[in-house]
Parts: sequence; structure tokens; C-alpha cells
Amino acid sequence: MDIPVIDNGGQWTHKEWRVLRDLGVSTQILPNTTRLSEIRADGLVLSGGAPRVGLHEKKMGRNGEYLDGAEFPVLGICAGLQFMAIHFGGEAHPAITPEFGKASLTVEIQDALFSGLPAQFEVWESHNDEVTRAPDGFEILARSADCPIQAIRSLKRPLYGVQFHPEVEDTKFGREIFQNFVRTCEEWRR
Repeated sequence: MDIPVIDNGGQWTHKEWRVLRDLGVSTQILPNTTRLSEIRADGLVLSGGAPRVGLHEKKMGRNGEYLDGAEFPVLGICAGLQFMAIHFGGEAHPAITPEFGKASLTVEIQDALFSGLPAQFEVWESHNDEVTRAPDGFEILARSADCPIQAIRSLKRPLYGVQFHPEVEDTKFGREIFQNFVRTCEEWRR
């Protein structure tokens, strides 16, 4: 099982890599300038990024190429989610209430990403921007009090995005979210 992490300049990209490695996944951190044709993968994680990077297509390297051409599941985290939403016709803007630190996540739809997890748990946030409108063909999976779109998924392809940081130890069930994503990648490969 190969699931690389695309580096969009996030402060915790190495933690995403480490969680995958600790789950027994073959993984590496790749710059976001890597061509999709050069990536051998069963899944892909689009990391978070520097402030405001998710709102700017040029700063996100080849993320659009990955989203358009990937024939495997993709998980976008923070800026990865924001870029995914914009790329497919949704909207992301500066948050009315930026979130930093702990927040209570409410899972609205318990899909594959949140399988076996409680309907509410604490997550770690670090964002000034947020998705304000999900793209057509996506559904909202989770929310928090200050951010109504905390997680989305495509109804047509295995594309997922989360605003919070499952790779950070302060997120409850973060490892399980990654396990669920790995399981989705395994099922997709079959």
C-alpha cells in the first residue's frame, strides 16, 4: 500500500507522513511540483499549507492535476480541503471566526472516513480560511460550532477533505480517521 503525502508547506506535513508510516503504509513526502505521472500510489494525502495557500491555485503546485487525474482516493487536509473545494467549483474565504486549538466536531454523515467513530469528538484546528460552499456533487460530512463545513466527500469519486488536523495528537480518533482512509484505499485497489 503506497500513500504519498503532497507537501503544500504545512507545519505538520511530517506528522501526516508519520501516522501513515506507523500504520504500516509505504509513504513519502513529495513536493507539490511532482507530476502525477511520476507518482506511484494507492492513495494520496494533500497536506495543509502556509496561511492562505489553499485559496491560491498557483501556490498549490500540481494539486489540481492530482485531483483531476487520480485514479485512487485522495484526502485533502486544511489547505488541501480548501483547494479541493475551490477547484471543483465551491468556495473558500477568510473565516468569520478563525479556529486555533481544540474544537468540538459533529459528524453529520458517518461515511467511510468516520466509520466506527462517535458522532461528536474533539479535533485540533489551525485555520484562518474555510470552505464556505461545498462544490456540487460533494456532501458535507461534519461541522463545528464556528465552521459549518469541517469535512466533505465527493459523491462520484473517492475524494475526501477535512478542515481539522487528524495528524495532530490533540485530535481524538485522528489515527482512526487515517486508518479509515487507508482502508478506503485498500478497497479501491481491489
